[in-house]
Amino acid sequence: MPAEISRRQLALGAAAASVALAQNQPAALTAAGVLHRIQQNVGVPWRDQAVDTIKSGSPSTAVRGIATTMMATLDVVQRAAAAGRNMVITHEPTFYSHEDKTEGLQDDPTYRLKQDFLDKNNMVVFRFHDHWHARRPDGIATGMAQALGWEKNVDRQNPRQFLFDGITLSAMATQMRDKLGIKTMRVIGDPALLVRSVAATWGYNSSLRPFARPDLDVLIIGEAREWELVEYAADAVTSGKKKGLIVLGHIPSEQSGMHTAPRG
Repeated sequence: MPAEISRRQLALGAAAASVALAQNQPAALTAAGVLHRIQQNVGVPWRDQAVDTIKSGSPSTAVRGIATTMMATLDVVQRAAAAGRNMVITHEPTFYSHEDKTEGLQDDPTYRLKQDFLDKNNMVVFRFHDHWHARRPDGIATGMAQALGWEKNVDRQNPRQFLFDGITLSAMATQMRDKLGIKTMRVIGDPALLVRSVAATWGYNSSLRPFARPDLDVLIIGEAREWELVEYAADAVTSGKKKGLIVLGHIPSEQSGMHTAPRG
């Protein structure tokens, strides 16, 4: 006849089983753990003097899922939360300035709505900019080349330069529009210009020099000040130079570069 098991023995056995089960469960991955993995695998020494820090949330937050984006807009963080992802890795600022400084925004209704949403949903936003660009090859440049299908055109000496057999400027712009899903872009130059050498400044361009290079047919950028590079390019084309400028917009010019950033 089987031995009778007391309620106390049953409770102790259940408790022991629960402890053993808990011990066998892997510890929850925290935001700090995600950052540690990024630091260990990005391929460049981690620098303290960088904008790559947590902009909202706690490092101790248990991560349920990760979304990557070019910019952590309110729309993006809302969609991430709806998809069960409580960590967002963003390339550009969350709070409207390069340093994400919020001292003057505490009473701003737009800032407050966004920050309150992040807090309410226990979300973490981490900026991944300086080290993603410092990686070799550059993480943004790699993702953009992949999205455009230009891996075979990459100049081996520079991942931001591309070589072509003679595609027209018009065809190149159309190709970029379609592959990147761009609704609005700007092109300066003769649509029939035959393009063989291209350089890309993904994101913001602050100099006239890349466009002025005599060895380049086309410069692709995200954005520039209208009265600087854009006007210079227009004057150069009007003067008879066989060159082109393609302005994609900042976000579409780097967004695909975040597709290869860590997410889950």
